[in-house]
Amino acid sequence: MTATPPSRPYRAIAAYYDAEYAGGYVLDDDVPFLLRHMPRTAQRVLELCCGTGRAAIPLAAAGHRVLGIDVDDALLEIAARKKIKARLPDRRLRFQSANALEFTTDETFDWVTLLFNTFLNFTTVDEQDRLLRSVHACLAPGGTFWVDVFYPDLRVLAQPHWPQLDTATFFVPSLNRSVQRTTEIRSSVVRPQVQEMTFHYTHADDAGATVSERIAFDMTWMFPRELSLVLERNGFAVGRVFGDYDGSSVTPASPRIIMMAKKR
Repeated sequence: MTATPPSRPYRAIAAYYDAEYAGGYVLDDDVPFLLRHMPRTAQRVLELCCGTGRAAIPLAAAGHRVLGIDVDDALLEIAARKKIKARLPDRRLRFQSANALEFTTDETFDWVTLLFNTFLNFTTVDEQDRLLRSVHACLAPGGTFWVDVFYPDLRVLAQPHWPQLDTATFFVPSLNRSVQRTTEIRSSVVRPQVQEMTFHYTHADDAGATVSERIAFDMTWMFPRELSLVLERNGFAVGRVFGDYDGSSVTPASPRIIMMAKKR
């Protein structure tokens, strides 16, 4: 029997990250939508896989007490600099290097958030269960887990290999560099419902020569019922489910699956 290959986790090119995703509608709309559904009184919030603090900083600026964790120290260094610029004290915002699958704490939180498709980077049932057990342990009784992923695109899933999809160009001010990114997607031949994602980056160096970089990682996909089931079996009661940040109900035509689940 052949062993299942290990997952390749997403690891961003830290210097590119903020510029790479600036202006995307998901990243413009998800935090305001989340804030509209949170109480105005200060909440204790744990953001998993917080990256450069894109969501943690405005949540803290809105008056909540936020802990953001991420396994990538390079992203956290950027987050720390952004926190200083935002003049947010430690009592409002902290960052910590930690693996979400192994995170434990004596603190309890009113809300735990996992945004921007990140749950789909946990590609095995074991990883998903471990993550959700950790979330469940961190939440106060009746606390809320907010998870936000894309609704699977059947057109993309039906083709085993997309060599070039979703080309984008972005400017990185800190490097004074324009970068082009293309996405390659290949369905895994040994793991059902897993796609092997590769981001190909190119830019011109000072001499005009083309420089190529890439990052590769694995991603799964889930339909609403699958996501509900994995939450329910790990001690959550699924509450409201949205199909986009306009508050619409989820349908097969929706771009997003946004779930609010309560700790049972």
